[in-house]
Amino acid sequence: MRTVTAVGHRGDPYRFRENTLASLRSAFASGADAVELDVRLTRDGVPVLLHDATLARLWGVDAPVNEVTAADVARRTGGGVPSLADALDATSGRRVMIDLPSATSRTVRAVLGVVRDSGATSRVYYCAGADAMLAVRAQDPAAEIALTWTTLAPPRPALLDTVRPRWLNYRFGLLDSGLVASLHRDGYLVSAWTPDTRRSLRRLLAAGVDSVTSNRVGVACAERDRAGLTRPSSRSSDAPVRDAPAP
Repeated sequence: MRTVTAVGHRGDPYRFRENTLASLRSAFASGADAVELDVRLTRDGVPVLLHDATLARLWGVDAPVNEVTAADVARRTGGGVPSLADALDATSGRRVMIDLPSATSRTVRAVLGVVRDSGATSRVYYCAGADAMLAVRAQDPAAEIALTWTTLAPPRPALLDTVRPRWLNYRFGLLDSGLVASLHRDGYLVSAWTPDTRRSLRRLLAAGVDSVTSNRVGVACAERDRAGLTRPSSRSSDAPVRDAPAP
């Protein structure tokens, strides 16, 4: 029976503020198999959970996160923005997809260090565009990668050979059964972000995707059940990571 991974996008943001510990915990309580979270660096190099470049939208603080220290972030948000280390601890051994918006090599190095020091390497995978994933692959040859893609033009073979993604992570509106089948034939798992309506979720599940990242992860789980699909039996997929290209 086909399995589909349900991923909570920034946790469970319809119930709790995105990228907070409460949101991550709520996603798992709603049935998620994994959570997606966004990580940026503070001025003093601490990885914290935040999608935007500034604290303005979520926290009402017009300050770029990379210009304030971790202590300042905690003070200005009342402790609401967790560190990556705290998030990994709070997810209690569950699968975590780390998105790296606008990541630099410094960001990647800091994030990989926290993941390693937290003993979370085996349950963490990474998503973002080509530049960030190239940096992840350069610093961790064994990392599990979901290469985010936003166009119907296929990724260049040279990029795929270098990044060696396990997943291709498409904007949900681009995917149909033909594209999913083609990606499967090429040896990739296919994830879709961020379908939130039942109609979109049903279409994607019927198209054969392997994972959906949704702001309504409870609904995604219900639609998976309705379709007669199952959740992964372990914290990672049974599909192998693609081998490195031959020299």
